[in-house]
Amino acid sequence: ISKKMKFLITGSAGFIGFHLAKKLIEEKNEVVGIDSLNDYYDKKLKLNRIKILNKNKKFIFKKIDISNYNSLKKIFKTHKFDVVINLAAYAGVEYSLKFPEKYIYTNELGFFFILELVKKYRIPKLMFASSSSIYGLNKLPFDEKQNTDKPISLYGATKKNNEILAYYYSRQFKIDITGIRFFTVYGPYGRPDLSIFKFCNQILKNIPLKLYNKGNNYRDFTYIDDLIINLKKLIYLKNKKGIFRKINISSGKKIKILNLVKILEKNLGIRAKIKLEKQLPTDIPASLSYSREIKKLFRLKKATSFKEGIKKFVDWYKYYYNVKKI
Repeated sequence: ISKKMKFLITGSAGFIGFHLAKKLIEEKNEVVGIDSLNDYYDKKLKLNRIKILNKNKKFIFKKIDISNYNSLKKIFKTHKFDVVINLAAYAGVEYSLKFPEKYIYTNELGFFFILELVKKYRIPKLMFASSSSIYGLNKLPFDEKQNTDKPISLYGATKKNNEILAYYYSRQFKIDITGIRFFTVYGPYGRPDLSIFKFCNQILKNIPLKLYNKGNNYRDFTYIDDLIINLKKLIYLKNKKGIFRKINISSGKKIKILNLVKILEKNLGIRAKIKLEKQLPTDIPASLSYSREIKKLFRLKKATSFKEGIKKFVDWYKYYYNVKKI
């Protein structure tokens, strides 16, 4: 791609935002990253991600909450963006039961402000994080053509509402908008609140792992590098006015949580202590994606194998947390 572009990435201190910003600035694009640096999980990890990005002159960071319209507007006024990528959101199911208002402010009001500013400043392309959570208890594999009116978590509901708003803005104001339904993304610099990271930490500290549904839940895990390759291809698709896409990105394979634990044990050389728990009502028993829509747009490269992805994650974890030989 010859023309260098200017991007706004919200949630740039987050796991996916960090990796995407890093890739785009390495390719000499300009990225303005914004993040509220909230304490939903270990803030130090977020600050370290930003520290890495700040080493590159093509990156500018601003501490902003997307539910603050005036601060957000200043950013749009100061910079002329080719593409806006909204990844700022509260995720996680259990946290939403304790702090529902945070999800409504950030995920819904914040996203509405972004849509308004994309419209006002005539940004031709917007991409945003939706989620596999919106499928609720649908039949597997989850397919973009399925009805998604029955999410079983507040997080899933906010993401469904994002898609509905995005469809309206796209059609009414002729903006190219894509909602990405992510499927359990993992890898180096990942989210500490997600299973792989959490289990790795607990195994090393000899803390028993709580496995819901007695470890018989399944997840379609996506390795971060695979995700970034596909996100970049979507970014560089020719803009189409007024098109709205909903896209699943995943590995297309479901992994049993008990098997995930076994692979982690093998990589760490430690046996995990396990507590088998009953299923949580807000937790989907399985996720598996059929990525119909993305295959219409371009050929998918073979996904990183789960064993290889876990090995890369564990290697990073040991390095980052300075885990001595076990």
